[in-house]
Amino acid sequence: MKVINSMLILVLLIGIGCTPQSYVKTETGIKTTIDSMVVELNFYTADIVRVTKSLSGESFEKKSLSVVKEPENVPFKVKESGIHILLESELLMVQIDTQTGGISYLGSNGDTLLLEKAASATFTPFNDAGNETYSVKQSFILAPDEAIYGLGILQNGMMSQRNQQVHMVQNNTWDFSTFFQSVKGYGLFWDNYSPTDFTDDESGTEFASEVGDCIDYYFMYGGNADGVVAEMRNLTGKVPMFPLWTYGFWQSRERYKTQEETVGVVKKYRELGVPLDGIIQDWQYWGDNYHWNGMSFKNPGFPDPQKFVDDVHNLNAHMIISIWSSFGPKTPQYKILKDKDMLMDFQTWPQSGKEGWPPDMNYPSGVQVYDPYNPEARDIYWKYLSEGLFSLGIDGWWMDSTEPDHMDIKPEDFDNKTYLGSFRKVRNAFPLATVGGVYDHQRKASSDKRVFILTRSGFAGQQRYGCNVWSGDLGSSWDALRNQVPAGLNFTLTGNPNFNTDIGGFFAGAYNKSWNDGTASKNPLFQELYVRWMQYGVFTPMMRSHGTEMKREIYYFGKQGEPIYDAIASAINLRYLLLPYIYTTSWNVTNANNSFMRALVMDFPSDKKVWDMNNEYMFGQSLLVAPVLSAHYTPEKMVKVDEATGWNKGGARTKEGYPVVDFTKTKSSTVYLPKGTTWYDFWTNEKFDGGQEISKETTINTIPLYVKAGSILPIGPKVQYATETNWDNLEIRIYTDADGEFTFYEDENDNYNYEKGVYSTIPFEWNDAEKTLTIGERKGDFPGMLTERTFNIVLASKDKNVGTLNKVVHYSGEEVVVKL
Repeated sequence: MKVINSMLILVLLIGIGCTPQSYVKTETGIKTTIDSMVVELNFYTADIVRVTKSLSGESFEKKSLSVVKEPENVPFKVKESGIHILLESELLMVQIDTQTGGISYLGSNGDTLLLEKAASATFTPFNDAGNETYSVKQSFILAPDEAIYGLGILQNGMMSQRNQQVHMVQNNTWDFSTFFQSVKGYGLFWDNYSPTDFTDDESGTEFASEVGDCIDYYFMYGGNADGVVAEMRNLTGKVPMFPLWTYGFWQSRERYKTQEETVGVVKKYRELGVPLDGIIQDWQYWGDNYHWNGMSFKNPGFPDPQKFVDDVHNLNAHMIISIWSSFGPKTPQYKILKDKDMLMDFQTWPQSGKEGWPPDMNYPSGVQVYDPYNPEARDIYWKYLSEGLFSLGIDGWWMDSTEPDHMDIKPEDFDNKTYLGSFRKVRNAFPLATVGGVYDHQRKASSDKRVFILTRSGFAGQQRYGCNVWSGDLGSSWDALRNQVPAGLNFTLTGNPNFNTDIGGFFAGAYNKSWNDGTASKNPLFQELYVRWMQYGVFTPMMRSHGTEMKREIYYFGKQGEPIYDAIASAINLRYLLLPYIYTTSWNVTNANNSFMRALVMDFPSDKKVWDMNNEYMFGQSLLVAPVLSAHYTPEKMVKVDEATGWNKGGARTKEGYPVVDFTKTKSSTVYLPKGTTWYDFWTNEKFDGGQEISKETTINTIPLYVKAGSILPIGPKVQYATETNWDNLEIRIYTDADGEFTFYEDENDNYNYEKGVYSTIPFEWNDAEKTLTIGERKGDFPGMLTERTFNIVLASKDKNVGTLNKVVHYSGEEVVVKL
């Protein structure tokens, strides 16, 4: 917040001891004035209520950038009792103290969920680029032992976000959503896009935003974590499905410098028989920095763009390509946007027209960020994207720097004008606006290809825009890997299920011994880190290898029969075996508001040991993943780099010789198995009771992985790409000791026909007491659907090898009951 002369500051607080004021009942809630503050409460659903607070006599118009839901017709009651006004829906009670203005939230049974701190609504005059407005804040009181989650992608290694302060301004590796949810089963979305401080300490839990005409937030009660996620998506947008091919393995590097090199990577994977579904073309295919993000192939290394795309497609792979939120001064986009005053003037990447680091400011690049809040600017952006790249058949977009990059920050940078006011006012919603612009335009252009966007930043509501958010340009270190587990879980708990990371870390840092020639991949210290990151990546919504300073393709890590190569290949193959499970989970994310990466508190809230657990999680409903997050074979290198210092390539190289490491030795990891269920070792079928910590033997090829009792797990065929083979001969693994069900989902694997009901489902139900599996009647159909298929039923048992067949079932769509 800017410092203002203390004699001129007027801080307006809600006083104590005010006389009760009358209220006006509206269609969706009430409006009342307490002292100098107007308070409005509006039910959006029976368990979502919007709260706005403004100063009496002030007028404002607020259209949310995140919230897309309109209020429903919710039956509710209002009554006064002493100094309180009580609003009551079927599921939620909201009480206003007319003396303090404080609001209390209670469940329908009267249990207290959340309290506003008395007299904590604050309005401080603020001049926002010439507009007289306010800085606003509101404090809440949480129970001492209450765990809360969310806030975005945070690199602090914490699961519960209690007892900390977070300054929320989007950046390269920290993505913020002004939302948290509680272990009590409620969530709170602070609907403000300006720089915001979240503070939780002994005095309370507070959101404080630099700019706001009003205090505006939503309280929602879902009953549990899944319920809160569902309410947040109900409020800010559902999650569309990605194509099946996006769930395969993706290879990338900063950067492939010719189209032959890019296509050659795909060819090499095909020759080796290692599965691959996607290749990513990084920046500078457009030429020099003055043509930055020109959305056309001006680089001589890419002489035939259509052949480039066709060659990738002919190898049964898909391509996404780098696009940015900024333009170089020699691009047509820049010239048009400049003439229309739709560019912002602050330092962004790249700062210099010359390659290399540090930037040579004698040759400024002139690159400027565009105004994505402006509908016309988004139209211009899509026009060139469509004509230059979409027309070639490129499959998706790598939207880099959607924070956007903001370097050498000056206070006046936030005074930049946008379509919606100052940049300061809408700063944190930049990724929402720029990603949303591409999604909306592509949806209008075609329904034949599902939108797929890989992007570096996210904000509340962005899940509705067909994007997977990655955690930025991390340094290669074990500490960075450890942080990704709670980072992804907390991001998921904000309502956005699609998270991924640069496998291996972007900046190799101290692991790098030679710039970009591949020899660094022979460093055992990096090899161990890369393998463990790869194994973690199997259990994220997008499995994508990427980084700079060294080559990451599997063939730089040795050859078949060598431990590191085999471990990488094994992880990739496991991903493909799980595709039927992953794609069904994807449908559950869209159709039932489920999540891929599930903090253990989501499924085991009664087990307090998991409330703050930051190193294990569920992947879908069945798999407990405990990645190996520390070095077992080599010393750890603690590497602290950021997006600026990381580019200083020369200073990061190491000179020591490679240690001799025996990666064939067996090691062990400690795993906690949540109580309330029985668990099966995925690799051995050994069975364990929940509620205990165990030691699991591991190798460089395996991590602790467990299956919940009652799970029905479909296992796919071994393939080279996701759609190589029909799923006509699936293995169905049943994990006993509990009843279970699983609804297997299929569709055309791409396009939006599923929104019209063009898909099929097959229900599986396991009755543990009777030891019967019922494969129910198939519902629905779609073009190309298999009408006849085989299910190979496997009953998990430690007395049999994993995958040992119990019974073969031929299925043609009618119900089948199998006795096992």
